[in-house]
Amino acid sequence: MHLITSRDNPQVKAWRRLVQETTAYRKAGQFWLEGDHLCRAALERGVRPQQVVLTESFQAEQGEQWAGLTDQFFVLPDTLFESLSGLESPARMGFVVSWAAEKQVLPDVATVVLDRLQDAGNVGAILRCASAFGYRQVLAVKGTAALWSPKVLRAGMGAHFGLKLVESVSEADVAALQVSVLTTSSHEGPFLHDLLQRKELPQKCAWVFGHEGQGVSDSLMALARQKVRIAQPGGEESLNVATAAAICLHASATAAF
Repeated sequence: MHLITSRDNPQVKAWRRLVQETTAYRKAGQFWLEGDHLCRAALERGVRPQQVVLTESFQAEQGEQWAGLTDQFFVLPDTLFESLSGLESPARMGFVVSWAAEKQVLPDVATVVLDRLQDAGNVGAILRCASAFGYRQVLAVKGTAALWSPKVLRAGMGAHFGLKLVESVSEADVAALQVSVLTTSSHEGPFLHDLLQRKELPQKCAWVFGHEGQGVSDSLMALARQKVRIAQPGGEESLNVATAAAICLHASATAAF
């Protein structure tokens, strides 16, 4: 066990970068997980930490159950950990986990494509939906929020560890997919519920979800085999992208029922 008490310790500075800088994981080859829930979700998927970081109070309460995971086991005063934390209510524990960029795109699996989505909460929520509804792969087009940033990790609530995540994909990567590409539209294509009723909605497909303000780019929209509308009898102009994704992914996942 290593006790660190100084804010100026080089290790503390390295953790602070992982917590505060959105894309620091790409250069460091590590990402930061904070909180009991996320850390346990990682362990359940077979992910092991390089480092375990606990507050002194958490170490006194639960330290023994975390101690055997790695020989890089650190304890910090609670106030020092709070200065690192990205949460309003610091969780008192965290993992540092090894990361390497995934480069291979699987062409023939159920896929979600994120086209320049900016909001970390939306991205994390869509990852949760993808995992819940059986999608194996998520492709992030360049300009999408960093998938392994602390905010997206928190919003994903463990979904990352059950998905193949590929960042900075090109339109050519999407065009090379061997499954049908679908996207939503506010004014084109059949309604989603009609496709379900007619059993014309594919289970294994690639859904493309676009930028919160601009939507899916024209070039990616042109790749879509099918543009789909979501019925909105209440009359709103559009849905939040994470809400639309949940509806579409659930529909495809249950298309054979």
